[in-house]
Amino acid sequence: MKINVNGEGREVASGTLDKVLDELGYGGARVATAVNETFVPAAVRGQTELSDGDRLEIVAPRQGG
Repeated sequence: MKINVNGEGREVASGTLDKVLDELGYGGARVATAVNETFVPAAVRGQTELSDGDRLEIVAPRQGG
C-alpha cells in the first residue's frame, strides 16, 4: 500500500501502524505518531489500521539546547 510518511511517498506491506513503524525501522524507538493529522497514542497503534493514501507523521524527540 502507498502512504505518505513525513511528506514522502512510501510503499509499505503492513496494515497496522505498529507494524508499519517496525517496517520503517522505528520498532523500539520512542516517537509520536499522527495519522491524517490525528494524534495516535502508542497504546492503540496495534489497532490503528492504515489505508492507501494515509498521511503518517513520525516525530522523534531531540536533545540539546
